[in-house]
Amino acid sequence: MIQAVGIDLCSISRIEKALESEHFRDRIFTPEEIAYAESKGRRRFESYAACFAAREAFCKASGVDLMRVMNGEDFAVIHDSDGKPGIRLSEKIKFPYKIFLSLSHEKDLACAIVIVEN
Repeated sequence: MIQAVGIDLCSISRIEKALESEHFRDRIFTPEEIAYAESKGRRRFESYAACFAAREAFCKASGVDLMRVMNGEDFAVIHDSDGKPGIRLSEKIKFPYKIFLSLSHEKDLACAIVIVEN
């Protein structure tokens, strides 16, 4: 049964500007997320923005405080071998429900939708 839904939009150009700071990149994103985004070449900023939106969408759906997932250690957007996105949480974030994630981007917007199911 669906427990909650969260959605977020993120400006790709805003993330591109923020990524001028390596400190921002390394503080927010995991090495795995960075490697995935950088593998996209010129489209890397779309991936970074979608990951950022996923953090906020997860918080909206789960009630977990945003500051807990803005730290790249406790939250990661992952992709399976088929490219399907998902969320990996550290053991510090005790969340007993199943999480579904969908990402998209168009022009200057990236979007993430999170569905929480018990």
